[in-house]
Amino acid sequence: MMGRSALLLLLAFVSLQLLCFAADDDVFYDSFEESFEGRWIVSEKDDYKGVWKHSKSNGHDDYGLLVSEKARKYAIVKELDEPLSLKDGTTVLQFETRLQNGLECGGAYLKYLRPQEVGWKAKEFDNESPYSIMFGPDKCGATNKVHFILKHKNPKSGEYVEHHLKYPPSLPSDKLSHVYTAILKPDNELSILIDGEEKKKANFFSAEDFEPPLIPPKTIPDPDDKKPEDWDERAKIPDPSAVKPDDWDEDAPMEIEDEEAVKPEGWLDDEPEEIDDPEATKPEDWDDEEDGEWEAPKIDNPKCETAPGCGEWKRPMKRNPAYKGKWSPPLIDNPNYKGIWKPREIPNPNYFELDKPDFEPIAAIGIEIWTMQDGILFDNILIAKNEKVAESYRETAWKPKFEVEKEKQKAEEEAAGLDELAGFQKKVFDVLYKVADIPFLSKYKLQILDLIEKAEKQPNLTIGVLVSFVVIVLTVFSKLIFGGKKQPRVEKKPEVAETSNDQGSSGEKAEEEEKEETAAAPRRRRRDT
Repeated sequence: MMGRSALLLLLAFVSLQLLCFAADDDVFYDSFEESFEGRWIVSEKDDYKGVWKHSKSNGHDDYGLLVSEKARKYAIVKELDEPLSLKDGTTVLQFETRLQNGLECGGAYLKYLRPQEVGWKAKEFDNESPYSIMFGPDKCGATNKVHFILKHKNPKSGEYVEHHLKYPPSLPSDKLSHVYTAILKPDNELSILIDGEEKKKANFFSAEDFEPPLIPPKTIPDPDDKKPEDWDERAKIPDPSAVKPDDWDEDAPMEIEDEEAVKPEGWLDDEPEEIDDPEATKPEDWDDEEDGEWEAPKIDNPKCETAPGCGEWKRPMKRNPAYKGKWSPPLIDNPNYKGIWKPREIPNPNYFELDKPDFEPIAAIGIEIWTMQDGILFDNILIAKNEKVAESYRETAWKPKFEVEKEKQKAEEEAAGLDELAGFQKKVFDVLYKVADIPFLSKYKLQILDLIEKAEKQPNLTIGVLVSFVVIVLTVFSKLIFGGKKQPRVEKKPEVAETSNDQGSSGEKAEEEEKEETAAAPRRRRRDT
């Protein structure tokens, strides 16, 4: 209780401190300590049936915005008091997500929307609503990344183009709270942080960092240029002067019979490789109408076991030395080769130059996602003009929760490891109890039971018990094997040796009879019709 009270006091202090920051740095912040209803607008579009809830984060008194149902589309939006310009100074976009039930397929990203004057309404918010930036986790199939997409207007064409950050970082795979930060700097640099650690650094004007590049190429292939009909792109051509040799036989087979091969002496031409089992009999319950005509099962012909082979003898095949395959003329350099044709380059009519990205202002924050998982919790959504504000929230609003969750996860993992070990030990003990009842170990039963009881009281002795048990079993087997052979030499108690031998012989005979019965058991065979 004291720890929780201390956390609440710390959060209250931080909130007061951040209010001071907000006055100077145009901060937008929502902690979701109060219900989102009346402040955020849920889309009324038919596709978005997912239910948003104001819910506590598991294990905390801290509230967030919860995705409450599986396999649903969700859309909700919060309008800012006034549009926020991204062109001046630093802008920080930051929010927390907690994937409380994991994330197999779905998004947990935010969209930073342009003003409604461009043609969208809060109650009709959907995937077509125009945004300036999309940022946050997305995972499904091979996709596992923290998106950063900038929609930038080409001043020449007037078209808005999506520019995707190349090689974005992957999202954490656990179920803990994580904080995602995008810092847009006045020197055209972008930094992506996860839990306060920089995972990606990029430049908005670098073709190595964004696809497609923010600045289009100066020239483009001429769409009207056509390849000439006489343009030859073949680097090599068949030699027109080459002639197939007279001795080249294209019809010669790849393999021929080995004429030098001789049938092995003793080959049984008239004997089949398999014969009907002479000992097999038709089962009494065999019904010809239902089961088909009965046929005896086949067995290997015993006469073939001592012979080099049975059945019709054929010469083996060998590679044909005269085989050359299909003739084709050799290739030579093409005297008319002009290389791979490419259309000529022309000036790009949509090319432009900028010193800074022409960011669109942010007028609202929206969450528009489709997800197969529930339990996604959004919290502490922040827009700031000062990196220190974002850092302060990470250190005070996110980090205490994360540390508690991490310690709990560690304890659960350790407990799970012990549970698995306990389950393994129980299985071992169950098997040992059954083994103790095996007749040939009856002499050692009390010793085995004593070992099991000790191990159950002291689980750390399990390995030692297994070793001791193996020693006992090896001892018994060694006595059965070596002791049984030496017993007939004991003259004082010949009857014991006789009994031992008889028992061994009876066991072997029973085993042999069982094998014979199994082998002699007729197998049902149905003639194919």
